Amino acid sequence: MIEHTGILEINGDIIKIKAKGVRYGELATLNNPNGRTSPAQVIRLQGDLVTLQVFTGGQGISTGATVRFLGHPMEVICSDNILGRVFSGAGQPIDGGPDLSMEPQVEIAGPSINPWMRVVPSNLIRTNIPMIDMFNCLVESQKIPIFTVAGEPYNELLARIGIQADADIIVFAGMGLTFDDYHFFWNTFQSQGVFSRTVMFVNMASDSVVERLLTPDIALAVAERFAVEDSRRVLVLMTDMTAYADALKEVGIAMEQIPSNRGYMGDLYSTLAFRYERACDFKGAGSVTILTVTTMPGDDVTHPVPDNTGFITEGQFYLHDRIIDPFGSLSRLKQLVIGTKTREDHGAVANTMIRFFAGAKEAEKKQSLAFELSDTDEKLLHFGKLFRERFMDFNVNIALDDALNLGWKTLAECFSPEELLMKEDLIKKYLPRAAAAEDLEAEITVAEAAKDVDLVEVR
Repeated sequence: MIEHTGILEINGDIIKIKAKGVRYGELATLNNPNGRTSPAQVIRLQGDLVTLQVFTGGQGISTGATVRFLGHPMEVICSDNILGRVFSGAGQPIDGGPDLSMEPQVEIAGPSINPWMRVVPSNLIRTNIPMIDMFNCLVESQKIPIFTVAGEPYNELLARIGIQADADIIVFAGMGLTFDDYHFFWNTFQSQGVFSRTVMFVNMASDSVVERLLTPDIALAVAERFAVEDSRRVLVLMTDMTAYADALKEVGIAMEQIPSNRGYMGDLYSTLAFRYERACDFKGAGSVTILTVTTMPGDDVTHPVPDNTGFITEGQFYLHDRIIDPFGSLSRLKQLVIGTKTREDHGAVANTMIRFFAGAKEAEKKQSLAFELSDTDEKLLHFGKLFRERFMDFNVNIALDDALNLGWKTLAECFSPEELLMKEDLIKKYLPRAAAAEDLEAEITVAEAAKDVDLVEVR
C-alpha cells in the first residue's frame, strides 16, 4: 500500500490530502511521526483532492503525518459472540471481554434494501405498555421515533420497551450519552435478563463527533446481518437522533458546507432517511424494527430534526409530562394489526376510549372556567380520571388482552351501553354489565322453560 504525504489542511476532525485511485467511503489510517495511528474515512472526493474524517479527532495530528488507504470501506465485527458485549461508537470492544478480532465482519452503510425483498408489515410487537399496545401499536419492521424534550424519562421508556418487547435481539445505539445514561441502560439490560441477547454501541458525550456519525450505521449493519442471515427479529434502539444531527451540523461546518435551516445542512432529510429506511421485514428472513429518541429543543416540533423525521417515519410517540400523549402520538401501521393480530374488539375499544377522553378534556376546560357541568360532563370527568390512572400512568404494565378487558370495565363504570355508540354484538360479548345481564336473562329463560316442562309432566 502506498503511503501518501503532504497533508494540505487540518480543520478539526477533517483532513485534506491529494491522492489518486481512492474510493468514497474507503477506510484509511493516519500515521503520525510520533508513532500515533488514527483511523479515518473518505467523505468527499473532488478530483484528486480527498477529504477524510478522523474517527478519534484531529487533535495532535501533524501535517507531517502519512496517510495509507486500505482499499475497503469500514467494517464491523458481527457474529453471535458480540451478544452481551459493549462496543464503542466506532465498533471497538470497550467492556474488557474476550478478543473478537478473528470474528467475521460486515460492511457498514451498504446499499439500500431491494424493494422486492420487502414484505408488508403484519406482526404486532407487544410491549405491555397500554398507551402503545392499545392505541398506537408498534408493528414489526416499523420505523418510529419518540418525540420528547430534555428532562423527560425518554431513556427509561426506551429501555422499558427494549426489555418488554417481543424481539429476538436488541441492538442499542447511544449517541452523545452521559455516563449516567450509559450505566442506566447497561444496568437495566443486565438486571432484567435481556443482556445476553443485546449488543450495545455506545458513543459518550466526551467522544469524537465523527464516531457519533458512525454509531447508527454500525448498529444498523449488525441488525441487518442478524435479520437477513439468521432470520432474527431485531429491535434497534437509538438515542438521541438530535445529537446525531448536531454532529452532522458540526462536521458540515468544518467542511465549509453552506447551512440550509438553523445551521443544519441541506441533506439532513436524505441522511436521516437513509438510516430510518433500513427498517424492513425481509422476505423469507427476519426483520429490523427501529425505535429512536428525538429530543425537540424548546418542545418545537418545527425544529429541523423532528420536522424532517416526521416525513420519514411511520408515526411517532409523543412523550411529555411523563405520559405518552394519545393525541400527539400516531402509528400509521396500526391498522395492519388491529383486529387481525389482536382481538376483534380492539379497534372499537381504542376509538371509543379516545373519543371519551377528548370529551373529558373539554369537560375539564369547562370546569376550569366555572361553567355549569351536565351529567354527561360529570361522567366524562370521572372517565378521564380513571383513564389517566389505569392507562396513561408511566408505570402501568399490563398485557394487551388484559388492557382491553380493563377498558371495557372502565367504560362500564362510567357510561351506559347506549352511550358507547358501539356495535351491539361487541357490547353484549365484552361489556361487563351487558354480558352479566345477558347471562341473567339466559338463566331466567332456562328456568322458565324447565318450569313449563314440569307443568306439562304434571298434566
